[in-house]
Order: sequence, then structure tokens, then C-alpha cells
Amino acid sequence: MAAGEAGGVGRASACLCVLCGLPAAGKSTLAHKVLNTAAQHGWRASVVPYDDLIPEHAFHTRVVEDGVKMQDMHTKWKLHRQAVLRCIEQFLEKPHVLAELPSSCQINRAAWEQCIQTLQQPEALDHSQADRASLLFLLDDNFYYPSMRYEVYQLARKYSLGFCQVYLQCDLESCISRNQSRSQPIPSEVILEMVNRLESPNPLKNSWETNSISLNTTDNLSACDIQRVMELISSALSNPLSPAEDNTEQTEADRLKCATSVLHQADQACRRLISEAMKTARENQVTPEHMRSLAAQLNESKATFLHNLRRQLLQEVPFTQEEDIVVERVVKTAVDVFDHEKREILLRVINENK
Repeated sequence: MAAGEAGGVGRASACLCVLCGLPAAGKSTLAHKVLNTAAQHGWRASVVPYDDLIPEHAFHTRVVEDGVKMQDMHTKWKLHRQAVLRCIEQFLEKPHVLAELPSSCQINRAAWEQCIQTLQQPEALDHSQADRASLLFLLDDNFYYPSMRYEVYQLARKYSLGFCQVYLQCDLESCISRNQSRSQPIPSEVILEMVNRLESPNPLKNSWETNSISLNTTDNLSACDIQRVMELISSALSNPLSPAEDNTEQTEADRLKCATSVLHQADQACRRLISEAMKTARENQVTPEHMRSLAAQLNESKATFLHNLRRQLLQEVPFTQEEDIVVERVVKTAVDVFDHEKREILLRVINENK
């Protein structure tokens, strides 16, 4: 549906602003500072906090046999993220109707109602001007993969909205320290893992990330920082995206889809190889202590392998989603590398056990 066909979007400009960075980098602090400043610009603004909208269990991993920790909830977690974007889309189409949340993948209804309350009834704006006031959604999440941010860009392009990104760059020690002072801190291991996964906006690689800025948030946000963000959003509102796709964007979309397919298949294959290795270790009467060590080493090796594979795919993958035979060949070649690493780890642990 084009912007002119969407219920309220045709009467008011709108912008999706992605706030990305490590946990405790200052995204929520920035979001609320922008929220307080938005009314001075005549904007209806709302923070969309993914941590509040997505239920906690969606982020959990479960432990399978032999202590191998695997992220088997990834697919469901991705569906929750997509549900957040669907709620934004439904609001764009019918701004005065509370969106029906997807029954298959529920998000927190109370949190979503709070998100849109200020958009439907902006206290700081005159009622007669509210419907024409520009809309601003501040998406507060880590957004550590470009594919996560690209989904937001696609939604903005579909409805001819403004789109921009703010990357909050903060050193690891500060993030860990801030996180530990929170009432409900996340495990430090999660932050350490995200450091390895985080891919900051890169306009040189991804043309759709051109409208992005980076803020150093190791120290407190300055008035100059807030001013830069407000100017970025103003520019995005004045220059909405075009719904027309060009070949470059389609190629990027195909590459992301292919990377997802390859990574999913590679992850499944690696899990099977790890299970086989654990079985072999048991048959060789490896002690429980060495079994735990083996599981930890294999799981760490798999995580590193998949991370490197994903980075390589997004930079070099030459095929389209429909070329299943090529996808299978890439998966096989990649998994052979992990299989070699698995054999070396297994052999080393078995020898240590003797």
C-alpha cells in the first residue's frame, strides 16, 4: 500500500529512526531526550522499546543434552521482531485503531498501547494540529545485524517514510559497568557475545544506510549530540524514501535472503556434527569433566564459525535465493570447514582424557 493509500500517513509525514548499539550504550537515554525535544519541532513522537515489547522468554536459549547451549529460539525471536514492525505498519494504516496483535507471536499489548498513546493523543500539541503533525518512531534495540535494520528500511520505503539511523558507540567497559548498575542487568556474557556480532552502519557497503550518524556515548550525551540527532531526523522527514526499488536494493535483499538460508542450513548441519562428536566421546568413555569441556569448545567454535560465515556471505555471496543447488554447495563447503575443526577438538579432548 502506498503512502497516499494508508489511512493517516497520507496526511502527515513520518520517520522511522533506528537506535542501535551495545546494551547499556545509552539508546534509551537518547530516545527519551529526543522524545522530550520532539514537541518543540511539532512532532508526535514515540519510543518503540523492543525489550519491553518482546516477552523475555523469546530471548532465552535452552540447554540440550551434554550441556551444549543452542539458540533454538532464534526463529521465534525473529517472528517477535517482525510482529513489532507489523504493529507499526498497522498504526500507519489506521492510526486511530489499536492494532490487533498477531496471535501466533504475541508481543506485550500494554507496552504497545503505551507506545502509541502519545501518537494518538499528543498532550504537547494543539488538538487541531495533531493529525497533521509529523510522526516519529524511535526504534530502541541493539540492531546488531544489518539485516535487522534493513527490515525497518524496507517498511519505511514501502510507505514513503523518512528513515535514519543513530549508532551509539560506547566502550565495552562502560557498557558493562552501566549494565551492572541496573535493577535488572543482563549477563555480561551477552554483552561480550554481542561485541563480536555487532556490525555498525556502513554506508560505504550498504547504500541504504547513508542517512546514519555515530555518537560517542562513553561520556554523557551533550546538547550538540541531541542537536545532531534532531537535524538527522528533520532531514529524513523532509526526504522520504521512494517506494520504487532499483536493482541495487533488490540485489541486497536477495543477498540477505540467501545468507539467511545458508546460515540456517549450516547451523543445522553443525548441530548434527556436534551431536556426533559428543556420541563419539561417550563411546570413548570420556569423563564428565572432559565432556563439559568438549561441549563448551564445540559450541564456541560453532558460534565463531557461523559469525564469520555470515560476514563473508553478506560481502561476497554471488547467487540469488532461487539457486538452491548453489546454496547447497556453499553450505557443504562451509560445513566441511567446521567438520575439520570439530575433529581436531574431539581428538584433542580424547587425548587429554587418557
